[in-house]
Amino acid sequence: MSTPDPSEMSRRQQIAATYRMTKRTDPRIGVWLLGAFVLGAALGYGLFTVLPGSGTLSLIMSIVGALMLGLLFTVILFGRRAQKSAYDQMEGTTGAAARALSSLRKGWKTDQLIAFTKQQDMVHRVVGPPGIVLVGEGNPHRLKTLMASEERRHQRVVAEVPIHLVVVGDDEGQVPLRKLVKHVNKLGKSLKGAELTDVRGRLRAIDANRSNMPIPKGPVPTSMKGLRGQMRGR
Repeated sequence: MSTPDPSEMSRRQQIAATYRMTKRTDPRIGVWLLGAFVLGAALGYGLFTVLPGSGTLSLIMSIVGALMLGLLFTVILFGRRAQKSAYDQMEGTTGAAARALSSLRKGWKTDQLIAFTKQQDMVHRVVGPPGIVLVGEGNPHRLKTLMASEERRHQRVVAEVPIHLVVVGDDEGQVPLRKLVKHVNKLGKSLKGAELTDVRGRLRAIDANRSNMPIPKGPVPTSMKGLRGQMRGR
């Protein structure tokens, strides 16, 4: 049976699917969430108890405050542990960087598999405020040649646009998968709206020559957009 598209699932179904996914690598997630709710509720109840007021109204406000803070703590913890679990499950799998990049917010455009080798080394491209970011995953030695070739190819079309090279991994000079999105977001702001549109238009000339390139065998990267929406409270 195929996995449902997160965009076609109800809010409740998305939460349930994320919980099941998280539980695979975090079996005590239920205990953690219960603990977060109890802690938040206790703090909320205590906070509203000391506020001016008395009688039934004060009790009702304290209970409401406990529920609100308890739910807030639970949602925050669930989002963080779900994100960690998602990265843990993606680590070491084909296309993991592409899946992580899909969680970038509006204003970024990600093109997966713009270059690759038979050994499934891959280069993905992200276009956004920092300019062009070429993200490689696979063997660093093979990626060095592959990414240098892509950098030259892009410079011929958008010579004035900054091009950043990022290799995903845990060795020195590389960016760990779980920090990839944060790293890309911190690369600066060199392009604005109209400039981004122009760059994306010129890059179509490069992409047009790739239309007949064979896609390498292996798992097709899936999206983190459903999880992203849940963590952002949508």
